[in-house]
Amino acid sequence: MFYPKKLNNGANIRVIAPSRSLSMISQDCINRSIKRLEEEFKFNVTFSKHCYEKNEFVSSSIEHRIEDLHESFEDKKIDGILTAIGGYNTNQLLEYIDFDLIKKNPKVFCGFSDITCLAHAITARTGIVTYSGPHFSTFGMEKGLEYTVDYFRRCLLLKEKYEIISSDTFSDDPWYLNQKNRKFIRNLGWNVIHDIPPEGIQGQLYGGNLTALTSLQGTAYYPKINRSILFIEDTEAINPCNFDRLLQTLLIQSNFKSIKALLIGRFQLRSGMNENLLKEIIHTKKKLQGIPVISNVDFGHTTPICTYPIGGKVSLSKKMGKICLTIKERE
Repeated sequence: MFYPKKLNNGANIRVIAPSRSLSMISQDCINRSIKRLEEEFKFNVTFSKHCYEKNEFVSSSIEHRIEDLHESFEDKKIDGILTAIGGYNTNQLLEYIDFDLIKKNPKVFCGFSDITCLAHAITARTGIVTYSGPHFSTFGMEKGLEYTVDYFRRCLLLKEKYEIISSDTFSDDPWYLNQKNRKFIRNLGWNVIHDIPPEGIQGQLYGGNLTALTSLQGTAYYPKINRSILFIEDTEAINPCNFDRLLQTLLIQSNFKSIKALLIGRFQLRSGMNENLLKEIIHTKKKLQGIPVISNVDFGHTTPICTYPIGGKVSLSKKMGKICLTIKERE
């Protein structure tokens, strides 16, 4: 795997909209995102030509999204790319992407949710590490963003390995509707469903949104997840029965060969998932028997989230009975 160059103060960041349009984000939120990226990281933020276009699907044409993607990678002045927001349709782009162009112009590419599909396709076809982390619009959040900003910095700006720990609180409210009246809930930490062995585990990290990842199965854009440490999460639209079905679909794929560990992001409250239901689902999966499974980790569709490298190296260990998740810089 090839790691793109780290970002630094003064980096030029391009915002693109390969899924839903930036026009669905309020101007106040856009302004706050620009301000935070400029003040926290000294970034110079620019926007792709077509990122504000909007059709009946609150997106833009395949041709224009591809044009913006290619131009952002090809422009030598651009150091990193942030996606505007997630959505549903980045898999429309895959057969039109010039992966050779991207491979010749490696740079930081970061987003989550539906962007899981595009990021994994880029990593699978080019060998370039991509990143699961905040969208551009995420930085427009007024409160509760400290953890997210910290891990964005650790992953994309600093060179040292870093440990991901559980956040103190989390929120599952529609923050973009009422920034002043937010509800934060005490985080009870990670749930260990299947424990890790005393000697720990090391492996390559893949995963993100389970629905988006599933959309790649059986294609040339699907990463080699066998023997990996896999991260999965999903939205409130995925209830326990739907999650069970998607997880089972993942497990019965012909290229699934005993992953080393499964980490599950925190579920949104309206999904209806709870710890007992999740344990029951996991315990029905024979292929997960004897494999470490940890849930309620800080990634997915609640706030805050960590940033991690897709295709990068990760280790799981135990210190004084506590699970330690360490992201390695490179190896």
